[in-house]
Amino acid sequence: MLRLRMQAQEERLTMLLLAEDDPKIGRYLVKFLQQDGYNVDYAANGAEALDYVKMNVYELVILDWMMPEKDGISVCRELRKNGYDGGILMLTARDTLENKVEGLEAGADDYLVKPFEYRELLARVKALARRSRKTLAEDILRIGPFAVDRATMTVSKDGCHLNLSKREYQIFQFLLENHGRVVPRETLLDRIWGIDGEVTANNLDAHIRLLRKKVETKGEQKHILNVRGMGYKLEA
Repeated sequence: MLRLRMQAQEERLTMLLLAEDDPKIGRYLVKFLQQDGYNVDYAANGAEALDYVKMNVYELVILDWMMPEKDGISVCRELRKNGYDGGILMLTARDTLENKVEGLEAGADDYLVKPFEYRELLARVKALARRSRKTLAEDILRIGPFAVDRATMTVSKDGCHLNLSKREYQIFQFLLENHGRVVPRETLLDRIWGIDGEVTANNLDAHIRLLRKKVETKGEQKHILNVRGMGYKLEA
């Protein structure tokens, strides 16, 4: 059982959000984080970062302190106020003790002063991701009749195990984590197959059809809804 849990955790990519208003730094960090196996979304300002978190589930958010529209401290406070419990890493050129205390009191888990070496950023990301992943792995997400065990990558409905393929599980887990929200097709394709994955929207639709047959009982309400022109939404 322990080996199965470890393997399940290793197979699941860590979802990161990077909020950085300097596009050059942003492109650089996204490129190298993706090369190191992380699934990364990029926001160019604080308001955009908050919108991303509303639409997706991230284990770690990396926030630049000085951003237009909403600065990193304001975003950090709002994320914690809204119940975000993943890791938050602050990036800033401010290095006084008062600044560090302010960032930590706002809800940040760690603080990295610019300029920094990528290796140091990566080490801190790994540490925070492990902490967030451990928390997630210990919890079973329950919504309506469904339960998702993230550690063993299994799904049950009304206590009965559902025999899902790996792709079906990944799709269902992501839809359940975003329960009640419309998940764009492009987001699902990037999350499940990766940004460079060679898969079409038709392939995704085929997986959804197979998934529906396994999670929906004939005659009951539909759980996986197709929102025309946008994507999919799970209602449990």
